[in-house]
Amino acid sequence: MRIVVTGGAGFLGSHLCDALVQRGDAVVCVDDLSTGNLDNIAGLLGNRRFRFVEADVSAGLEVHGRADAVAHLASPASPPDYLRRPLETLAVGSRGTENALRLAERTGARFVLASTSEVYGDPIDHPQRESYWGNVNPVGPRSVYDEAKRYAEAVTMAYRRHHGVDTGIFRIFNTYGPRMRPEDGRVVSSFIAQALNGQPLTIYGDGTQTRSFCYVDDLVRGIVSMIDSTEAGPINIGNPEERTVTELAELVLAITGSSSAPEYHPLPVDDPTRRKPDITLAVGRLGWCPEVATEEGLRRTVEFFRSRPQDTRAAAAALLGGQLDGEPVTAGRAVPGDVAV
Repeated sequence: MRIVVTGGAGFLGSHLCDALVQRGDAVVCVDDLSTGNLDNIAGLLGNRRFRFVEADVSAGLEVHGRADAVAHLASPASPPDYLRRPLETLAVGSRGTENALRLAERTGARFVLASTSEVYGDPIDHPQRESYWGNVNPVGPRSVYDEAKRYAEAVTMAYRRHHGVDTGIFRIFNTYGPRMRPEDGRVVSSFIAQALNGQPLTIYGDGTQTRSFCYVDDLVRGIVSMIDSTEAGPINIGNPEERTVTELAELVLAITGSSSAPEYHPLPVDDPTRRKPDITLAVGRLGWCPEVATEEGLRRTVEFFRSRPQDTRAAAAALLGGQLDGEPVTAGRAVPGDVAV
């Protein structure tokens, strides 16, 4: 197939491009590099089945030739990114999604949308099933991301119902692995950067809030399965193994051998207390389930961070005090919202 991947130079997008090219597909990767990085796709740039286009999909999406599928992953995804770029986040979720849908409509391509567990907000129902409508604050600091994705889902379904576009929606739960930016504010990358540099691990709240962590290779298998299917979704893609943030911190400390200690701070605004996907639909309709154990995935991620000591040291310094990805850090901790879910 010939597949267009928006946000293809980002953390998830670049792994998806790798997987598609590896199986023999031709890939057109579109990214404005606002949060993506050419280093992530460096191994693909000389491949005849891969083409990179630097462009902002919010401004338009013109791809010449055929497209068999459009995978729309373009969006800031970590709190420091979308808090710093609130209007751009809303734009890529709205105009960017519409532009990608128009491309799919013009070419007769299947369209798959990378949505998020953030559409569930701070969930009352647990675990989260796709039928749950969520508990989202539409005017809170996280709303620029949450509501952008909720709108993206709505317009995707509108194109399916009213224009007959073959669409699919998958909702991504916490994902981690190599190519995460050490300074991106996500809890896994923050803990690893702090542990490797002997700094306290910043835990917001009392550490009993839960997350479910999926290794990137597993997540990408789920996306590929969604591309190859005819499922409309939404379908949750994530690891249903639930852990508290404190348990994650202890696991990172054990894997890194760090002597760092946890340091507790107030919980950010609208930070969800529990996250766990129900993946019954993914198992039954896509034949997908995660395979990489959290411990093994974290070991691989730690090794990736160890291989980039300068970046990891800079990120740890930013988390301790100074700047975190453009957001001010005060009183030894990142501003509310800097721990991603």
